[in-house]
Amino acid sequence: MSDVRGGSAGLPGDPPGGRRALAVWGIGVSVYFVAVIFRTSLGVAGLDAADRFGVNASALSTFSILQLLVYAGMQIPVGLLVDRLGTKKVLGIGAVLFTAGQLGFAFSPSYGMALASRALLGCGDALTFISVLRLGTRWFPARRGPLVAQMAGLVGMAGNLVSTLVIARLLHGIGWTAAFAGSAVAGAVVFVLLVLFLKDHPEGHAPEPVPHQGAAYVRRQVAASWREPGTRLGLWVHFTTQFPAMVFLLLWGLPFLVEAQGLSRAVAGELLTLVVLSNMAVGLVYGQIVARHHGARLPLALGTVGATALLWAATLAYPADTAPMWLLVVLCTVLGACGPASMIGFDFARPANPPERQGTASGITNMGGFVASMTTLFAVGVLLDATGDDYTVAFSAVFVLQALGVTQILRLRRRAARAERERLVASRVTSVHVPV
Repeated sequence: MSDVRGGSAGLPGDPPGGRRALAVWGIGVSVYFVAVIFRTSLGVAGLDAADRFGVNASALSTFSILQLLVYAGMQIPVGLLVDRLGTKKVLGIGAVLFTAGQLGFAFSPSYGMALASRALLGCGDALTFISVLRLGTRWFPARRGPLVAQMAGLVGMAGNLVSTLVIARLLHGIGWTAAFAGSAVAGAVVFVLLVLFLKDHPEGHAPEPVPHQGAAYVRRQVAASWREPGTRLGLWVHFTTQFPAMVFLLLWGLPFLVEAQGLSRAVAGELLTLVVLSNMAVGLVYGQIVARHHGARLPLALGTVGATALLWAATLAYPADTAPMWLLVVLCTVLGACGPASMIGFDFARPANPPERQGTASGITNMGGFVASMTTLFAVGVLLDATGDDYTVAFSAVFVLQALGVTQILRLRRRAARAERERLVASRVTSVHVPV
C-alpha cells in the first residue's frame, strides 16, 4: 500500500512530502480528531440527554440540528478564512471554541444552556476539517491528494470510535458532567501542540500573496468557485453520500437499534462501532482506488448510494417486527462506506479550482453532507413525534434526499468531466511551452 509521503514523481512546485510533512499534518489531524470526538459524543448520549433535560424526540434532534446548522453555515466563511489567514490561526480558534463548547455542555443545567454549548462546539468544529484539507495540499504532492484526504477522514472516524467506545463507558461509569468535562482536556492538549509545532507550509513553498478587497473579494472567490461544475458536483456527491451514516452515528442510530430493534445498549454500541470500523477500512480502499484510477470516482460514489438505499429498504421493510441481526450487521457495514464516499466530493472540487481558491471550494463542497444531515435529523425527529415513534416512516426520509442528490449528480457529471478534460489539455500545452 502506498503511503502519504511524497515520492520522486511530482509536479513542478509540488511540496516534497516526507516525514516532516507527516509530523506537521499529524498535529493538524489530531485537532480534527478531537473535534470529531466532541461532535459525535452526543450520539452515544442521546437517550441520557433526553432524560437529563426532559425533552422529546424533536427537541432532542434540535441539539444535533443546531450544531450542524452552525457547521454548515460556516463552511464558506471558513474556507475564505483559511485562504486568508492560513491553517494554524484558524485551527487554533477552532480548538478554543469546540473545547469551550464541550465544557459548557458538561455543566449545562438547562436545555437552553446545553443548546448554546452545542452551537459553540459546532462553530469550533466547523473550523477544523477545511483547515486540515488545506494543510494536506500545502505539505504533500498533488498526486497524494485523494489518499491524504481519505486518511484525514479515517482519523476523524477514529474520533467517532472513541465516542462509541470510551465516552459511552465514561458516561455510564462516572456520570454526565465528569465524562464531558474530562474529555474536554483533550482539546487543551491539541491546542498546545498546534501552537508549538504546526506550520502552514514547508520552507520555500509559501503561496503567492493574494490581494484581499473586503466584500468584493469574498464575492469573487465564492462566485468563481461556484461557477466551476466540479465544485457543484463535489457538493452534491458530498450531500448524497455522507448523511445516512452521519444521521445514524450522530443521533438516531442508538435509539433506532434499542427502541425499534429491541437490542440492548451494549449490542447497539457494538453495531455503531462496526459502522466506524467499516468506515476506516473502506476509507483506505477508496483512497487507493481514487488515487490510481481517477475515473472510479463517480462509480464509487453512486455505488455507495445504491448499496445504502438497498440495505435501508431491506431493513425497514423486513416483514417481522425486528430485522435479523445479520441484516443489521450488513446495514452497519455498508453505512461505513458513506464517509469515504463523501470524501470523493473533494476530489471533484480540488482539481477544478486554483490553489488560492482551495479553501473556498472545499467549504462549498463540505456544506453538502451537513445540510443533508441536518435536514434528515430534523425530518426523523418530527416524523417520530408525528407517528408515535414509527421508525420505518421516519427513516424513509433518507430515500427522499438520496433521490434529490442522485438527480443533481447525473445532471452535472458530463459538464464537470468536460471542464476537467479541458483543464488537463491546457496544463499539458503549458508544460510543453513553458520551461521548468
